[in-house]
Amino acid sequence: MTTTPIPLAERNCSWARALDILGDRWSLLVVREAFGGMSKFSEFERSTGAAKNILTSRLETLCGNGILRREPQREGSSRMRYVLTAKGLALFPIIVALGQWGDKWIFGADGEPVQVVDRNSGAPVQHIAVFSHDGRHLAPQDVALRPGPGASELTRRHLDRIAKVAAARDS
Repeated sequence: MTTTPIPLAERNCSWARALDILGDRWSLLVVREAFGGMSKFSEFERSTGAAKNILTSRLETLCGNGILRREPQREGSSRMRYVLTAKGLALFPIIVALGQWGDKWIFGADGEPVQVVDRNSGAPVQHIAVFSHDGRHLAPQDVALRPGPGASELTRRHLDRIAKVAAARDS
C-alpha cells in the first residue's frame, strides 16, 4: 500500500510550513537583500540573479505570506517597493545563522566572505545559539521534541516514533 505524502503547506509542522514558504534559494536571497536595505524589484533582480518570472513569483509568495509588504516607492507613485514586515524582520536570526553556518562549513579556513557586525562597535556579532530558559547553551542532544498545544494526532504519533528511536539509540 502506497501512501500519498502530505504537501508541506498542509503539514502540522512549523518547519515544513516554513520551508514551503522559504525553502528555495531565491526567497531566502530576497529576504537577505531586504535586510541589506534593498526594496525595489530591479535591485532584487540585479543582486540575486533571479529571472523576472521567478523573482515575481517569490515576491508574490513572500507578500502573500506576510513576510514582505508592497507599497508605493513614493506617495502617488505607481512604482512599488517591497518592505519587510514584523513577520519578515523575525527572520533575521535565521538569515544570520544560515550565513554563520556557511562561513564555518563552506568557507571554513578561507574566512567568511561577509561579516555581520554591530554598527556601533564594528565587532562581529556572536554566533547564533540555542539556550535553555535559564541561560544554559543547548546542543541537539540536550533537547527533545514534544507535542505542543496545536499538535494534531498525526503529529503526536510522529513524535512518539521519534522518542522511541531516540530511546533505543540512547540505551
